[in-house]
Amino acid sequence: MASDPWDPLHVEAAVKAAKDAFPVWSSKSPSERSQILNKLADLIEHDLEAFAQAESKDQGKTITFARTVDIPRAVHNFRFFASSILHHVTECTEMPTMGCVHYTSRAPVGVAGLISPWNLPLYLLTWKIAPAIACGNTVVAKPSEMTSVTAWMMCKLLEKAGVPPGVVNVVFGTGAKAGEALVCHPDVPLISFTGSTLTAQRITERSAPHCKRLSLELGGKNPAIIFDDADLSHCIPTTVRSSFANQGEICLCTSRIFVQRGIYSEFLKRFVAEAKKWKTGNPSDPTVDVGALISKEHLEKVRNYVKKAQAEGARVLCGEGVDPLALPPGNQKGYFMLPTVIAEVKDESCCMQEEIFGPVTCVVAFDTEEEVIKRANGVKYGLAATVWSGNVGRVHRVAHRLQSGLVWTNCWLVRDLNLPFGGMKASGIGREGAKDSYEFFTEVKTITIKH
Repeated sequence: MASDPWDPLHVEAAVKAAKDAFPVWSSKSPSERSQILNKLADLIEHDLEAFAQAESKDQGKTITFARTVDIPRAVHNFRFFASSILHHVTECTEMPTMGCVHYTSRAPVGVAGLISPWNLPLYLLTWKIAPAIACGNTVVAKPSEMTSVTAWMMCKLLEKAGVPPGVVNVVFGTGAKAGEALVCHPDVPLISFTGSTLTAQRITERSAPHCKRLSLELGGKNPAIIFDDADLSHCIPTTVRSSFANQGEICLCTSRIFVQRGIYSEFLKRFVAEAKKWKTGNPSDPTVDVGALISKEHLEKVRNYVKKAQAEGARVLCGEGVDPLALPPGNQKGYFMLPTVIAEVKDESCCMQEEIFGPVTCVVAFDTEEEVIKRANGVKYGLAATVWSGNVGRVHRVAHRLQSGLVWTNCWLVRDLNLPFGGMKASGIGREGAKDSYEFFTEVKTITIKH
C-alpha cells in the first residue's frame, strides 16, 4: 500500500507487486478464493461501526446512511462474489458431422486497475475489488483522494483475511497523477472506473494506445415519470428519498420529475411538504437525513445551478435561498444544503440537462405518454429511470422505450446483483453484476477438439 506524498514510483511498485502475485493467486481454485473473500467480509462486518463512523466523517454522509447502506453493502459485495464465482458455467457445442466438440474456457486477465469515486467510497471500491479478485486477477485500486480512509482501513484487514501479499494493492493520489499513471501503465490490461463522464473521456483517450478493456460507470440525469394513476402515498416519500438520499450524491438519484398534469398541483404540494421534513445537520446525529456535501467547491457548484434556474425564471419552492438553514454551532462552517425543489424549469435548462449531483431536483408537468418518453430521453445520459403507475401494460411499455440501463417501476434502488448494472449513452460503457463482471474480469477462449 502506497501513501502520499505522491511519487510516480508508487503506481510502478503496486503494479509490480500485483504482477508478481498474479501467477499464484490465479492458480488458486474458485473455492479457495471464495473462502478468503468471505473471511474479509466477516472482518469488515465485525468492525462495521468503526468503518461507518470513518465513512461518515470522511465523506460527510449521515452516520445512519453509512451504517445501513455503505458498509453493509461493502460486506455484501464480498459475500456475493464469493458465492457467484462458484456457480458460473462455460459453453459447449457439438458438430457430429465434423467429428468436433467445441467448448469455452475462462481465465483471469491479469492486473486490474480499479478507480472508484468519493460518493460511496467503500461500497463502490469493493464492488470492483470483489469480482476482480474472485475471478483470479490481482488489482491496483485507486480510491478517490477525497475519501480514502475506509480503503486504508480495509487494507489493514487483508493479511488477516488470508489475502496474499500483492493481490490487493491500493495507491493514494489524485486522478491526474495516480489515476493517469495507472491508466497508462502497459502492464494493466483492464480498467474499471466509476465517476464522471469527462474523466471517462480522458481514460478512453489515454488507454487507447494499449487497447485496454474498459468498464465505465458514469453520470446520470435520471427521470421519474409519475402518471395520474400512481399511488402517491408510496410514490412521494420514495421519490423524496430517490432525490435527496446521500445528499443527492448518488449517480442513481432522481433529478428530473415529470408529473402528469392532472395530479401536478397535488403532487407538488405534497412533495415539497415531504422534502421539508428531511433534517439537514450534523452527520453524526442519527436523526439527521441530509449530511454535508463533499467539499466547498462542490457546494458552490450545486448552489450555482439553483441560481441559474432562478435567473431563467424557474421557481425554487423549498430549500436553497428559500428556507433558513439552522445548523448546530459546530457545523455552521460546513458544506450543508437543504433539499431543494425547483419548478417551472424548461427542458433545455442546464438544471434539466446536466448532472448536478446534489440535493436538488426539478419538477415539471406533462400531458401524454408519448410526450413524456421523448422528454425523458432528451438528455445525453441514460443511466436510470423510475416509472410510477398502476397500469401494468403502461409500465412495461414505457420501460421498454426509455433510454436507460435501469428502469424501476413503483420503487427505487431495489437491486439484484445478479443482473446487469450500467448505463446507455454518456452514462457508461459495459455492465457490472454477477455474469457481466465475470465476463469483464476474465478472458474467454474457444477450444475445438477433433475426434
